Amino acid sequence: MLERFHVSDEDAIRINHKKMHSVTKQVFMKMGLSDENAALSADVLIYADLNGVDTHGVSNMLRSYVRMYQLEKINPRPDIKIVKESISTAALDGDKGLGLHTAPYAMKLAINKAKESGVGIVTLNNAGHLGAAGFHAKLAVDEDMIGVCMSGGGGFAMLPTFGAEPRFGTQPIAWAAPAEKEAYFMFDAAMTQIAGNKIKLLERLETPVASNWLANEDGSPINDEKLLSKEDFHEDGRLKNLHMLPLGGERENGSHKGYGFAAIVDIMCSMLGGAQAGFLGGSGHYFAAYNIDSFSDKKTFKTNMDDFLRGLKETPPAPGHDRVLYPGLAEFESRNDRSENGIPYHPEVIEWFESITSELEIKLDW
Repeated sequence: MLERFHVSDEDAIRINHKKMHSVTKQVFMKMGLSDENAALSADVLIYADLNGVDTHGVSNMLRSYVRMYQLEKINPRPDIKIVKESISTAALDGDKGLGLHTAPYAMKLAINKAKESGVGIVTLNNAGHLGAAGFHAKLAVDEDMIGVCMSGGGGFAMLPTFGAEPRFGTQPIAWAAPAEKEAYFMFDAAMTQIAGNKIKLLERLETPVASNWLANEDGSPINDEKLLSKEDFHEDGRLKNLHMLPLGGERENGSHKGYGFAAIVDIMCSMLGGAQAGFLGGSGHYFAAYNIDSFSDKKTFKTNMDDFLRGLKETPPAPGHDRVLYPGLAEFESRNDRSENGIPYHPEVIEWFESITSELEIKLDW
């Protein structure tokens, strides 16, 4: 992530990832999840924190999930159903379960189908937020496959190019591929100028939003940095009277590309599985696994990936830059650091944990 999103070393409180996983799992169990699904849900959040994707870790997301469970907006014990199925595809109904634990079920089904037929594609409708999309794409990498995860739903965030009313969520796409010796390739990004949760993170850090990331209520881009406050957000974290711009920002900078990708995500996630588009009340997720051995030789592929990724990171840097990164390399370095030295959290996050664990009668053991 950009430096502006990081908690300063002076403010950061570092917590061992295993201890944070234990507490997070207990919170999910208090919400009614099974032991297995509580552990899996904690896996997804800690994956994000270890990889430096703080926006999708426990800092931002856990309190949101707790609120939704308490309001009975999501089902803690969903009965996932296969609506339609072929040898290489399936459409699932998530029974209003949280995507943190229903999405891995869908991705693992795609992987199993890819083992049999070369490619597996699964849609999941009627399911909640799935956390960091990269976690689910990586499940395929763990099986030496290429993995894809997309999530579309809600029309409350992103404007279409030239639009004055939102028509999309942030529409994340994750695409992952294995390598032999190099860290695996992982592209995981929203199709907005900035991920939605990063905006809330900046408010907590009292750091301004960059120019051309957001638009005013009438759709006009905000071309100056803007410091946001709690009054700019609804209780659930959505922006009030402000909108998010597609990747590219304005048309002159290619926003039609971000807009087009956002539309593709809605088609593949929602409509392919039989739901309406997000702004028409639908939502959904998409998962794909590609069995490399069905196309070429797996070992050759991974060796070629090493050459490719090494070539990218050995690209001579432009003036003012130290090096070139490929997608997934910064996350690899973050995993190594945070696994050894603990995950850095903002003091406000630790205060929230102290409050919620007291409320739920969970012993907090850092």
